[in-house]
Amino acid sequence: MQTSQYLMTEGPVRKKIITFAIPVFIGQLFQQLYNTADSLIVGKLIGKTALAAVTSVGSLVYLIVGFFMGFSMGAGVVIARDIGAEEHEETSRSVHTTMAMGLAASVIMTLLGVFLTPLILTWMDTPADVFPEAELYLRVYFLGSTGLVFYNLLVGILQASGDSRHPLYYLVFCAILNVVLDYSFIRFFGMGVEGAALATILGQFLSAVLVLRRLLRTEESIRIEPKKIRFHGEKLRQIIFIGLPSALQACVIDLANMMIQAYINSFGSAAMAGIGASTKLEGFIFLPVTAFSMALSTFVAQNRGAGRKDRMREGIRFGLISAVLVVFAVGTLNYLFSPTLVGFFNSEQQVIDYGTLRSRICSFFFCLCGFSHVSSAVMRGLGKPVVPTVVMLVCWCAVRVITLLTIGRFWHEILLVIWLYPITWSLSTIVYVFYLRHLRRQEVF
Repeated sequence: MQTSQYLMTEGPVRKKIITFAIPVFIGQLFQQLYNTADSLIVGKLIGKTALAAVTSVGSLVYLIVGFFMGFSMGAGVVIARDIGAEEHEETSRSVHTTMAMGLAASVIMTLLGVFLTPLILTWMDTPADVFPEAELYLRVYFLGSTGLVFYNLLVGILQASGDSRHPLYYLVFCAILNVVLDYSFIRFFGMGVEGAALATILGQFLSAVLVLRRLLRTEESIRIEPKKIRFHGEKLRQIIFIGLPSALQACVIDLANMMIQAYINSFGSAAMAGIGASTKLEGFIFLPVTAFSMALSTFVAQNRGAGRKDRMREGIRFGLISAVLVVFAVGTLNYLFSPTLVGFFNSEQQVIDYGTLRSRICSFFFCLCGFSHVSSAVMRGLGKPVVPTVVMLVCWCAVRVITLLTIGRFWHEILLVIWLYPITWSLSTIVYVFYLRHLRRQEVF
């Protein structure tokens, strides 16, 4: 029976959103730390080429992971809506359908990741000096992808119920473990990039086990009972309806990012390492955005299930404004201290120059990207997943790819690929502003 402890359909709106967002923020911070630990430790203990290998394959990792995580977001929205409507049996069916999806996804992801890695690295025009380490890192990473898939799905179930506190506890412990293993494998056991990948997948697997343990023992309607794990047709349809657009969105965006990475690769390992470091820093900057996005998606879905438009309206306004202001402040700090921050990854001046150039151009536009991400989360919570998919595919993918295939063919300049991001963030922001106003006039929220 679902308790009201974490329900977001009652109580002060701002307090509910902040109470949910803060643990998510801290948890994402630790997750980003242990993801970045690979790059920091590899860059310092192994060298520039290894750093380029680890950072340059990020777009490929996000491509495959993002596709399956899109379905995870769809499942979270369906579960949150059922919880908000207090339909306990429907909630249970949604949860067990999600688990069945996880079993299938983990097998598919492992096979695709292991067998397609060399082909895709070749397609990305990965330099010869980086290729062997990039291939090794990816293959080890994807061999352990079951932990990654189930951790995200299981955390999504907890968060759909409004509980963001327990995932934080598990993630902090496993993040610390990851950093210790990362350093130990490379420093004391003489391992290369495969040590960094192994440490990451062990941390993810342990996280999944801890979250699963809680869901097996809870008395709430999100409780997992192994004998009930199977596909429920109507729930699967609902999850696909919301999750497939998000999955395709993530997949195509990361496919476009792989093309961009291929363009960056043509400038050599220093550019790959410097821009890769800048991208890692960007991950920290968007932690508040991730936190507010998850909070709003759950908040909107639960209150939509409960028919509380007044709460939806207040929560959406508060979440959008808060996310933009916070990420603008953090982006300003990134602008001021970018040489030092990039230097943490690698001390070569050319690497620092590339990373600083990207960071300083993008920093003051991060608030626009943040607005787009939070708006996308609101759309998913409202049950309108196709809208953000179309916006992102056109503004973030089509524009970037067409630009590289046209202008990029005769103007081989790193500034082109750097400026693509602020320009496309601006385009999506404009579209979302007008569409949110349209939904408000239609009294959708």
